[in-house]
Amino acid sequence: MIKHFSVLLLIVCCFLSASTAQTHVDNGFIVKVGDKAPDFSTKLTNGKTFKLSEHRGKIIMLQFTASWCSVCRKEMPFIENDIWLKLKDKKFTLIGLDRDEPMDVALAFEKQMKISYPLGLDPGADIFGLYALKTSGVTRNVIIDEHGKIIFLSRLFEIQEFNTMKDVIFQAVKRLE
Repeated sequence: MIKHFSVLLLIVCCFLSASTAQTHVDNGFIVKVGDKAPDFSTKLTNGKTFKLSEHRGKIIMLQFTASWCSVCRKEMPFIENDIWLKLKDKKFTLIGLDRDEPMDVALAFEKQMKISYPLGLDPGADIFGLYALKTSGVTRNVIIDEHGKIIFLSRLFEIQEFNTMKDVIFQAVKRLE
């Protein structure tokens, strides 16, 4: 009996492990919750430089986006209104990372989307490539805690997942107050 249970348990564990690995590959992320967020620097559309590690002690949201991404365009007003405008004066940093587009395109995109959160350039999708396979797409978000650990990952825009992400962010920010 115990022997059969052990075999069954082993089979279930292997299945769960394979399922988790498959999901990880399917969504294109090469990082996972619990990992230390890879550091990077980027030039912002306002001419300043953003370096991830300089924002430790805050909750950080990375939003990977591009002007040609229709799902990004759908998500960005929610990020602006439901997250950024409510948390910008707290221990929270949000940066959009415009995938592989020149400054003039990023500036036009920022203006068209009416976002007030910082938008950084990601030439060659090199920053994106630290977090996801370069062959995978944007919209995706990475939430990082005050210690630099990834606490949430999202891909595409679905309102229920967005609301879960928003709850994770708000709870983490509240913990720092």
